[in-house]
Amino acid sequence: MYENDMKIIEQAQEGSKEAMTKLIEDNNGLIWSIVRRFSGRGYEIEDLYQIGSIGFIKAIQRFDTSFEVRLSTYAVPYILGEIKRHIRDDGPIKVSRSIKELNVKILELQKQYFNKYGKEITLEEISKELKISKEDITMALDSTRPVDSIESAKYTDNKTDKTISILEQISTGKDEQTEITNRLTIKNLIGELNDREKEIIMLRYYKQKTQMQVSKILGITQVQVSRIERKVLDNMRRKLSV
Repeated sequence: MYENDMKIIEQAQEGSKEAMTKLIEDNNGLIWSIVRRFSGRGYEIEDLYQIGSIGFIKAIQRFDTSFEVRLSTYAVPYILGEIKRHIRDDGPIKVSRSIKELNVKILELQKQYFNKYGKEITLEEISKELKISKEDITMALDSTRPVDSIESAKYTDNKTDKTISILEQISTGKDEQTEITNRLTIKNLIGELNDREKEIIMLRYYKQKTQMQVSKILGITQVQVSRIERKVLDNMRRKLSV
């Protein structure tokens, strides 16, 4: 089976449309699993599938059949990269004018507060000052985050001083194919968290804050931050290992 796949890949690289079509059809599920990550962001899902297919074709064209890796594994970053490039070139996630204006107000308030008190303002304080719900504030702040933050988000471990990603932190130590599946499910796992858990994960892994800094921002103790963070990561590991 593996040798047959290599022959089909070589045929596709030599210009066989039939071989290229077969490879796309055989990996249709992989392409769709990545495309669905970007649903609900103002783009037609079918259009993103076509963009993802272009990324897959590029992976085929650049794939070295001597690699000790499956095409599906090799193709994932190409599919993701092509979709992200399209979204970046087409503009970030579509954001309404009201959310943009709210984001400006929040950023200005954060700046003024820090300049006055020498520390970061909490979500509760922003909500009270602007008379806006915490959910709307979170949405406004999320609108400015890059699309690929879940892959690139890193933080410095307090114990080892080593910079690691959230994926590495919850890795189950399984094979490369499983790791790809993990990457595709992390975003959904974060979406299942409650507001407090999500705030802690966002501050720790996206904003690269220490547990002490997070405790001050959220108005809770460092022990509470550590306990919640550990519970979230343990739950993620458990779900990824199923």
